[in-house]
Amino acid sequence: MVRRAAVAVVTAIAVAAAIRLRGRGGVAPQTGGWRELRDDELA
Repeated sequence: MVRRAAVAVVTAIAVAAAIRLRGRGGVAPQTGGWRELRDDELA
């Protein structure tokens, strides 16, 4: 039971580290963004 919990913790740490490392280095887009929706786009 302890071994299974340890494997789960290590796996969670590895996944979190991979997500953090993969997401690093990018810059937010400087163009685009929100725009007003027309009435026909709401349906």
